[in-house]
Amino acid sequence: EVQLVESGGGSVQAGGSLSLSCLVSGFPFDDATIGWFRHAPGKAREGVSFISVTGGSTYYAESVKGRFTISVDNAKNTVSLQMNSLKSENTAVYYCALDSTAYMYMRAGPASDVWYYNNWGQGIQVTVSS
Repeated sequence: EVQLVESGGGSVQAGGSLSLSCLVSGFPFDDATIGWFRHAPGKAREGVSFISVTGGSTYYAESVKGRFTISVDNAKNTVSLQMNSLKSENTAVYYCALDSTAYMYMRAGPASDVWYYNNWGQGIQVTVSS
């Protein structure tokens, strides 16, 4: 059974930084395409950032490029999202998600397509106050 356990998050003032981590178990970590979605009240779920563990290909939503960095720790089976220069509009529940059926390069569409991801974490709150 695949399990994704998120940690980190919390509350910060605008301009501050937070880091999220996702511990993966039950799946060969090297085969994963994994990353983060977020869901804010009244908005659609949005793909934030993704990484192919093997090869290191990454995807970032335009709104977070230059501010967020995704990385992996293969020894700990963990993917992290460092979020800098946070804005109030980044307030949301952030979900770790894993595509266990294909590598990122095999997908015809963008890595942010929610339908690719068949394993989800429980979600973690990020609140940015202005």
